[in-house]
Amino acid sequence: MPAGFGRLWTAQTVSSLGDGVSHAALPLIALTLTRDPMALAVVTAAGTLPWLLFGVLGGALVDRWDRRRTMWVVDAARAVLLAIPAAAAALDALSIPLLTAVAFLLGLGGLFFDTAATAYLPDLLGRDPALLERANSRLRGAQTAMSGFAGPPAGSALLGLGRAVPLLADAVSFLLSAVLVRSLPAMPRPVPEVREPLLRQARAGASYVFRDRLLLGLALRPAVGNVAFLAVETVLALFAHDHLGIDTYGFGLLLTAEATGGLLGAGIASRLGRRLGTGTALTCTAAVEGLAILGLAAAPNPYVAGLALAVCGAGMGATMVLGPSLRQAIVPAHLMGRVASTSRMLAMCAAPIGAFVGGWLATTYDIRTPLYAASVLLLAMTAVTASMTSNRRVEAALRAAAPADGPDHRAGEEPKEFKESKEAKEPKEAKEPAQESAPDVL
Repeated sequence: MPAGFGRLWTAQTVSSLGDGVSHAALPLIALTLTRDPMALAVVTAAGTLPWLLFGVLGGALVDRWDRRRTMWVVDAARAVLLAIPAAAAALDALSIPLLTAVAFLLGLGGLFFDTAATAYLPDLLGRDPALLERANSRLRGAQTAMSGFAGPPAGSALLGLGRAVPLLADAVSFLLSAVLVRSLPAMPRPVPEVREPLLRQARAGASYVFRDRLLLGLALRPAVGNVAFLAVETVLALFAHDHLGIDTYGFGLLLTAEATGGLLGAGIASRLGRRLGTGTALTCTAAVEGLAILGLAAAPNPYVAGLALAVCGAGMGATMVLGPSLRQAIVPAHLMGRVASTSRMLAMCAAPIGAFVGGWLATTYDIRTPLYAASVLLLAMTAVTASMTSNRRVEAALRAAAPADGPDHRAGEEPKEFKESKEAKEPKEAKEPAQESAPDVL
């Protein structure tokens, strides 16, 4: 691994720890201000709203900006932002509107940081598929460990020292991350010299995803998966209490089992990709997720339920390493931000649908129905996308993206298919560039 990756890994690990602290602390701080469920829901939802409103536009901006600078400036800004509610808490001036605004701005910063980091990593690693899988495995494992294991209990414990303490701790994590990212090596800007209007560039990025069957398959899996997983998550606590007889402490252990499986899946993802081929591995992990949810629905006791969630977590962990790594290896550098943000936006938009469907099915039928429905949905998605992300299609895309077989995408040069598609649409004497289009790999 390049030396710079260690700094990026450390920065994201520190930042993930801070995210875990604030993820637990913000709802608890809001709970000290109000008992209104709708007000608490607004604070929670505010953090995801930027992805729904600005996801594709944010990707277009990241493709225009220097990615390293975007990351460290965003984290420095988030550190300053968190100082505001910390000061308000010390002065006993906190309010739900202030927490909502802070959650929204933190989510907006997360949009830019995550998109820039996703686009920066393949440049740092030379777009090498094996290195990308190893790197994403380490990043995903660290994120799960920090935000899923260490962060939430630390946030709850720090809250006992005062409402400002967890906010300041998260601010320090962002500041440390900014310092580390600032020290990373600079990469050439992959942006073409002639810029089109922002909306047109954003639309071109979304079109690139929807016209490429492999990228569309990679985007559909987390989108459909989020519908299924949120349907399960919406009723999981009630299912655990009513059907498995699990108390509050036991429910925490149940979630820990899922996170443990996620760590295992992230750790073995590269091995699965090498053994089965990335396309087949993605199909297998998706099928494992569907079967694991089916096992959870039929679980007769907490132990079987915990095992099912651990297996599901392993499938999710491996998928979230293999899918992004493949996308980073095959997408041209100057489109990486837009493609990544489009895929992430689809997944974020799908989450509320899953929550609503899960609640409706549980109310209309019974508490197990959302779990069975989620399993069927995951298995159907696996069957539909299996040919879209097959080994044959993956290998063809990797060959097309390899610098030895064509232009070096790391320098931001458009691939041959991309240029030919544009040239076919515009007259030679045209002065204005035509809208970008995706290579036709259907």
